[in-house]
Amino acid sequence: MTYPTALATAAAVRTGATTALAETDAAIARIEAANPAVNAIVVTDFDRARDAARALDARIAQGFDAPLLGVPMTIKESFDVAGLPTTFGIERFRDFVAEDDAVAVVRLKAAGAIILGKTNVPPMLADIQTNNPIYGRTLNAIDSSRVAGGSSGGSAVALATGMVPLEFGSDIGGSIRVPAAFNGVWGHKPTYGVLPTDGHFFPGTDFARSVLSVIGPLARDADDLEAALQVVADHPLAPARRHGDQWRILILDRAPKATVQRSITTAIATLADHFRASGATVDTVSDLIPDLGRQTAGYEQLLNIAMWVRMPPQPGKEPPTLATWLHLHDEQARIQRQWRRLFEHYDAVIAPVVGMTAFPHDDTPLPLRRLDIDGEDTPFLRQFAFPGLATFPMLPATSVPIGRDGDGLPIGVQVIADLYQDRTALAAARAAHEFAWS
Repeated sequence: MTYPTALATAAAVRTGATTALAETDAAIARIEAANPAVNAIVVTDFDRARDAARALDARIAQGFDAPLLGVPMTIKESFDVAGLPTTFGIERFRDFVAEDDAVAVVRLKAAGAIILGKTNVPPMLADIQTNNPIYGRTLNAIDSSRVAGGSSGGSAVALATGMVPLEFGSDIGGSIRVPAAFNGVWGHKPTYGVLPTDGHFFPGTDFARSVLSVIGPLARDADDLEAALQVVADHPLAPARRHGDQWRILILDRAPKATVQRSITTAIATLADHFRASGATVDTVSDLIPDLGRQTAGYEQLLNIAMWVRMPPQPGKEPPTLATWLHLHDEQARIQRQWRRLFEHYDAVIAPVVGMTAFPHDDTPLPLRRLDIDGEDTPFLRQFAFPGLATFPMLPATSVPIGRDGDGLPIGVQVIADLYQDRTALAAARAAHEFAWS
């Protein structure tokens, strides 16, 4: 079934072909019909959403306009919305209720969006599947025996099942890109620092911006993704950039020690052929690629620190030393410089989001979890090398669906661009999508 995009909905509200209230009621009906089967939207706020839609319709009658006029949407549970719980899927925060809206929520509302509720997450946002003791498990939109992805798993499933046209999530270890890929929708991990994270705090805290972590949009449509990105961004984003008349693409379909499903490498190779046929320059090797083993090691250490500082004290586990902390930031700067030199020669890098499509539900603790990829038994944690390609050097990356595997599960890739070239990543992802589905 084809569902309206966010921008098409806003355009229809703008012309008077529909109203914010009518679109809100339609989205609520879709949620009530589809959500019980997948458990994506776990906090609803329908009465206040209808009130907000009525108030918006009154403003529209007086001439008000905005980019997301009357667009009904949901948002990841980890964003504060005044009067709604923010638990991060953690039992001890079951009763925590936010007093204020996150900055992103304020800006989305100001742009005309109507917030219908919040979508499910794993505990502490620390997995690429979505299951927690408060709200239970979210199921993949295509195959209920498979994971939704995470940590923005509910976000991607709400989109893929047509309940809403727009979502907002967060990403530190692929938490936007992986669920987008697993459910066949779009997601964008912005350049670090471009979007405000105030109000996306560990429950009851007002910590500083978390190292590596960003917030960003998910959608079923690239134009919706870009519109939402620009509505929330702290800074204007530069137009898409190319080095010449045709795309210059680097294919990076391997990461240190991470196994990749054959259907994914095949889909990427086919995509590369499409780019070449269009006149693009496509390389599969380059001396400019950073030392990915060194990058992955630095990323894993910094990611562990970012997660550790949000956890209760653990007996026997010592905090990192200042020397370790400074060394990791120096490593991050070195790796980022290498990527920036690479992007003097390439417009975008295309890589797997992770090396597998959506896997069967598995609640084995992350350090012990294993994957069967084309018959090869492999440690699950090695897959984080792929999200780390963009996260450690703080680069923008767009997750875009480019096909399906033999089981009919979506295949997504990430399109990575230079620092602050978010719209270049989006433009190259649009090209990839058009080639893949033409």
